[in-house]
Amino acid sequence: MSGSLTLSVSSPDEAREPFLRLAARAALVDGQHPFNDQALVDAGKGTRSLLLAERAGTVVGAAIVGQGELEFTIDPEWREEGLGRQLLEIVLANSASSAEGELLAWAHGDHPASRRLAATHRFSAVRTLLQLRRELPDGPVGGTPLPDGFRLMPFRGGRDVDDWVELNARVFADHPEQGGQTAEDLDFRRSEPWFEPDDFLLLRDSSGALVGYNWLKVEPGDRVGEIYVIGVDDAHAGQGLGRYLMGQGLARLVERGLDQASLYVDGENTRAVALYRSLGFTDHTIDIQYRHRGR
Repeated sequence: MSGSLTLSVSSPDEAREPFLRLAARAALVDGQHPFNDQALVDAGKGTRSLLLAERAGTVVGAAIVGQGELEFTIDPEWREEGLGRQLLEIVLANSASSAEGELLAWAHGDHPASRRLAATHRFSAVRTLLQLRRELPDGPVGGTPLPDGFRLMPFRGGRDVDDWVELNARVFADHPEQGGQTAEDLDFRRSEPWFEPDDFLLLRDSSGALVGYNWLKVEPGDRVGEIYVIGVDDAHAGQGLGRYLMGQGLARLVERGLDQASLYVDGENTRAVALYRSLGFTDHTIDIQYRHRGR
């Protein structure tokens, strides 16, 4: 079937329904969502552009572009027709950052089609993100006991917001996405239908300072709960707090009656990968980030 592809910038409100339908179909076929959470947050805030790709008046793809990054997908019903190549080439032709060699693109799932596009359009793999999963038991989860002088509590807003933003920035100072989270980003996520305050576990020391957290994410109707983001202050490294928080997070997912737990971790973070594997997590999928080499 012939016809040219056109891209149009759309506001999150007007594009919401066709975008969500397309993303849901892609997730069903591919086994994971075609856009990461930060891209969705930025598109919702207007700091990245949401593009809808149409052919003959039908939405056949979508892209989120901005801040030197690109993510896109083609509706599974319209694949194998060269539309992914067309969409990518339109974005590259109109992206000033790509001319500077600064455009980064995520391939969620490391699909063969993504590798082919990367090879033919001067993209090089620069980062590997692992998704790990494990089965959850029917009964209680054994875990590391809480060391003396600490207390665990759920997120309740107020001072928790600023304390979390500050600690998260320290813990992920070298992380390209997570370390830049703001109070506005947190507020955006708190408005999402999946947010549950009791799934956001905060660990404080005897002085009341926040020293660690385990934020869980459970999409409505899903049977898999995600260890969304977990962190411990470097000043308290080696005290078993990370393993304790993981145990508490898994126990909470069991309490909610879920079947599996999942998490994402950078492949180069060998210490974290070793911890998660020791807790029964195994490989599920791989995401690859590519950098465009420019013209």
